Amino acid sequence: MSGIKALGIDVGSTTVKIVGVDTEGKMCWHILEQAEPRVEDQVERFLDHTRQVVGTLDRIPLVATGYGRGLVEQATRSVTEITCHAKGVYREFGHGGTLVDIGGQDSKVIGISPEGKVLDFVMNDKCAAGTGRFLENTASRLKVPLDRMGDEALSVVEEVPISSTCTVFAESEVISLIAHGVPVASILRGLHRSLIKRTVAMIRTVGIVPPLMLSGGVVLNPAICRLLEEETGEKVVLPRYPQLMGAHGAALFALEILNDGSQVS
Repeated sequence: MSGIKALGIDVGSTTVKIVGVDTEGKMCWHILEQAEPRVEDQVERFLDHTRQVVGTLDRIPLVATGYGRGLVEQATRSVTEITCHAKGVYREFGHGGTLVDIGGQDSKVIGISPEGKVLDFVMNDKCAAGTGRFLENTASRLKVPLDRMGDEALSVVEEVPISSTCTVFAESEVISLIAHGVPVASILRGLHRSLIKRTVAMIRTVGIVPPLMLSGGVVLNPAICRLLEEETGEKVVLPRYPQLMGAHGAALFALEILNDGSQVS
């Protein structure tokens, strides 16, 4: 792994990711783990592991992003996740469009120019509805593994509308539906539809400029992609590693620091 020239770390609400890129900006190494309660300790462990791979971090710039980027004291610089996701996705696809990033505790819609610049964005970070947490809470209540939720939702045509836009009230609504004998798969499809409708409302605020690109771990759920295409009429495209787009973008910013000859500290 001596080809690693720059690093990006994304300290998210549910996962922590670190990515190494080579001189051309190609992703050549990464680690991804569920976020732990003591994120500072987890970050230090990530960096210790990285040192084992590259030998020393003295000459390798590190850019931090994500909600916990301020906890990465070793970072050369920190950059917002909106900017990093846009950069990572643009690197993969090479064109602009509309990016939807659905994370564990927030979601974002970002308009990206043909040159890869952020034109506009809207962010949902005040309520868990419309985020991965919305699905995670109900998955636990319905006793369905999180990685099976999407397939279960797509296994039926019938869906039960979930009217509540609040995660807490939606959970109460789900409990009531279960008590009335409504099939779990139909409830799941309705939950996904509810999340997608909130996402589409955000998309319309920014405006859709095709293609519709996705990032974040939640988009690995097949029902998210299918229902988003249904609601928007647009085909969605996924990067190879949706969860790593923020960390990859951060690593690309770190590479720019290296190429600009800035002092690495």
